[in-house]
Amino acid sequence: MQMHLQYMQQAIEMAQKSVSVGGGPFGAVVVQNGKIVASEHNQVTLTCDPTAHAEVVAIRSACRQLGRFNLSDCQLYTSCFPCPMCIGAIYWAHVGKVWYASTPVDAAQAGFDDQFIYEELALPIGKRQVSLVQLAPPETGNEFVLWRVKLDRIDY
Repeated sequence: MQMHLQYMQQAIEMAQKSVSVGGGPFGAVVVQNGKIVASEHNQVTLTCDPTAHAEVVAIRSACRQLGRFNLSDCQLYTSCFPCPMCIGAIYWAHVGKVWYASTPVDAAQAGFDDQFIYEELALPIGKRQVSLVQLAPPETGNEFVLWRVKLDRIDY
C-alpha cells in the first residue's frame, strides 16, 4: 500500500504543479511493474487543447515511452476521479487499474462539473445539448470494409 500512496502523492504533486503554472488542478501518473513511466498534469489552458487532461496527457506520454498503445499491464494514479473523456481514453488504452484521490463532488465544488456530461451521455442523442446529425454519403461504410479486409492491419 505504501507504494500506491507514493504514486498517488506524485499525482497530487503534479496537480499542484499544474495550478502553479496556470493549468487545471489535476495530475496523473502511469506505473508499469512498479516503475513510473509517465507523470503529467493538466495542460488544457496551457496548450489551448480541451483534450489535454492530466490522464490523457499521461496516457499519451506512457504510450510514447513504451512504444505501444496498449497499457493493460499499467496502472494509472489520478488526483481526481476521471471525467467521461478520460474514462474513454483509459478504456481505449486498456489501462489495467485506476486509482483516484478526489471525487467528482470535490471537483464540482471547485467548479468542474463533469456530472453534466454524464447526464448528457445518458440522454437519447436527439435530446442532448450538442446536436449530433448523421450525414451519410453513398460511400459511407467503405472505410470499414477496407479495414476488415486489410491483412496487415494492427488491431486495437
